[in-house]
Amino acid sequence: MKIVASAIMLSLVFTMIPSVLAEPTVSIVMEKTTFRYCEKLFYTIKVSEVTGQPAIIHLRDEAGKGSSAIPIGISGLETPVPSLVPFEAEVFPLGKYYIDVEYSGSKYTAEFELIDSENVCIPTMMKQIAYSWINNQISDGFFIDAIDKFVDKEIIRIPDKIKESDLNGIHIPTWVEKIVTWWLEEKISDDEVSNAIQNLLDRKIIMIV
Repeated sequence: MKIVASAIMLSLVFTMIPSVLAEPTVSIVMEKTTFRYCEKLFYTIKVSEVTGQPAIIHLRDEAGKGSSAIPIGISGLETPVPSLVPFEAEVFPLGKYYIDVEYSGSKYTAEFELIDSENVCIPTMMKQIAYSWINNQISDGFFIDAIDKFVDKEIIRIPDKIKESDLNGIHIPTWVEKIVTWWLEEKISDDEVSNAIQNLLDRKIIMIV
């Protein structure tokens, strides 16, 4: 009788061991699998249990060129991961990309594709420059000069006569700051703010002397 009871207990122990020693699972749920320039990557990391360890992310392209390790803190079974910057042509060539995640011994790979589009994209660095301008840290002339240097001429065409020695002669009406602020707050798109600035240049409301 004791032998039978011991065998039953031993059987219960062995059936419990796999669940105790099983590694947590991890997966990535993509918001979508096709992105265009100017859009931001967004995905959610899902885990079967919270272990206190971070998830380690690597982003790589088809050629195998990848990012450095990116630790993501995991405090719940689902962790949204929004990108802070959009895809830009200067940084991300078109094609397939892979997101590799490792979490507490488990690994998972998701993929997405970056496709061509006619989206108007203003380089991210211009947002910091625009922020400095609306806070009177740089002049109107330096703001227009930055647009001339960093924004594609197909997006905003600055008159050829602009010269660095004449930057102090450039004047932008103060109400234009509101339009730029809307752009910084993502209330209007890159396309809308570029069209507005181009229109003001064409109508000589932004004066370049």
